[in-house]
Amino acid sequence: MNEARKRVVIIGGGFGGLYAAKGLGNHDVDVVLVDRKNHHTFQPLLYQVATAALSPGDIASPIRGILRGYKNIEVLLDAVVGFDLNERRVHLRDGADLSYDFLVVAAGATHSYFGHDQWEPFAPGLKSLEDATVIRRRVLLAFENAERTAAEGHDPGPLNFIVVGAGPTGVELAGALIEIARGVLAQDFRRIDPAQAHVILIEGGPRVLAAYPEDLSRSAAEQLGSLGVEVRTGAMVTSVEPGLVRVGEIEIPSAVTLWAAGVAASPLGKMLTPNTDRAGHVPVGPDLSLPNHPEVFVIGDLAAAKDSDGKLLPGLAAVAQQEGKATAKNIVRDLYGQPRKPFHYLDKGLLATIGRQAAVAKFGRIHLTGFIAWVAWLCVHLVLLIGFRNRVLVLVNWAWAYFAYQRGARLITDVEPIPQAQAAPAEEMKKAG
Repeated sequence: MNEARKRVVIIGGGFGGLYAAKGLGNHDVDVVLVDRKNHHTFQPLLYQVATAALSPGDIASPIRGILRGYKNIEVLLDAVVGFDLNERRVHLRDGADLSYDFLVVAAGATHSYFGHDQWEPFAPGLKSLEDATVIRRRVLLAFENAERTAAEGHDPGPLNFIVVGAGPTGVELAGALIEIARGVLAQDFRRIDPAQAHVILIEGGPRVLAAYPEDLSRSAAEQLGSLGVEVRTGAMVTSVEPGLVRVGEIEIPSAVTLWAAGVAASPLGKMLTPNTDRAGHVPVGPDLSLPNHPEVFVIGDLAAAKDSDGKLLPGLAAVAQQEGKATAKNIVRDLYGQPRKPFHYLDKGLLATIGRQAAVAKFGRIHLTGFIAWVAWLCVHLVLLIGFRNRVLVLVNWAWAYFAYQRGARLITDVEPIPQAQAAPAEEMKKAG
């Protein structure tokens, strides 16, 4: 190893960045982790915060607390605004520059509205704790507004919750929403019947959970239907407006619209290279490094990494974790003059929960559905949660929800009005499919 102590700059405190940092902890190298937020969020459970099953603190931990045991790691709260790859410098929002010997970019992804960014205010996506609390607020306010309207002697109209996109996030949101309406809130209101709320899951493709095997996709659709979710596949959303979603020429009134249809890589990808794919992913080599810049690694949702069959690896927590660990090991190999090893993803399966005792899971050739898949989902997510405190809190909240049919985080912390449509003539409302 060189006498001069090397510096590794890691961008992002998600799964990839955090596991890269931990893999370099206590090695003879200085590590600086930069993130815009001071906490790591367990994104697979964001939908449970959005649907009032968990509180934000249950699924988030301070980055400094996670890394406090590693004396060679420094954490900076800041945002990256650019790179100088030739000079090996990272430009920060506060005007400072960070020099590096190795750079790990794990900036993640954000929502994609496929060129219709004007839809975002009316159909929030789910990528952060802030997104989750906005969604929770809108969902709970929708019931409160309907109750108030009924108390004033008026017809509150249809209470439709529309979820656009039937990937894992969309499926999980739809299942949780119907459980809130028909279970958790069923006895809480006097003027309205929450059980009459309608949850519609809209998917442009031919089936839900398109990345899953067909038998699990079919089972997921059946389980959603048994819960009361209306699933519309092969349905393309053409417009999202305040209080309204258009599917082709059909207008559907919407109390709350949620977006789970598209993901775009962080804009930092285009700052690294112009050679990104349509979604902004950065092509990487077998060792996850940037072509022509072996000192720069791109991992997690930002990377266009491929498996042994040449297929793009999915944006899963398990992928980012393994990439972070592999990148740390390759940096250590570089420090000691050893050859790098190519990254090989170990597929640990696919899981999606749909509702109470309803889920689908794939572990290699083993396909599970229903209660067994749901238990597997619970166990896997408890194991992946960072921090003993988080695991205990989540387990207690899940147990309470299961046995008491209650959700303990039904708090409206900031009364932000829900975007509403202008009153429409009754004959127009009949157009809803």
